Amino acid sequence: MPSYIPYPYATIYISGIVESLLGLLLLFNQTRRFAAWGVITLLVAVFPANIQMLLNYIHEDNPRLWIAILRLPLQIPLIYWAWTFAKDNTSEKANSAG
Repeated sequence: MPSYIPYPYATIYISGIVESLLGLLLLFNQTRRFAAWGVITLLVAVFPANIQMLLNYIHEDNPRLWIAILRLPLQIPLIYWAWTFAKDNTSEKANSAG
C-alpha cells in the first residue's frame, strides 16, 4: 500500500469487501452493468498499490517478484473484460430485436 494512503489495513479490507460485493453483483443481469463499472473503477484505484507492491518486492529481493510484475499488465485485459459488460448494449439489443 502506498504510504500516502491513510489507514492502509482498513483500506485493504474495504477494497476486498468491495471487490467481493462487485463480483456477486456481476452475477445478476439487473446489476451487472453497475458492477462492471465498479470493477473498472476498483482496478484503476488499486493500480498504485500494485505498483507499490512491485517496488517493495524489488527492494526486498522478494522471490514472488514475478507475481507483482505480472499483475500490472494483467489489469489491462481485466479492465477490458469488465468494460465488455459495462458498455451500453441497448443499441445492439434494439438492432437484434428488429
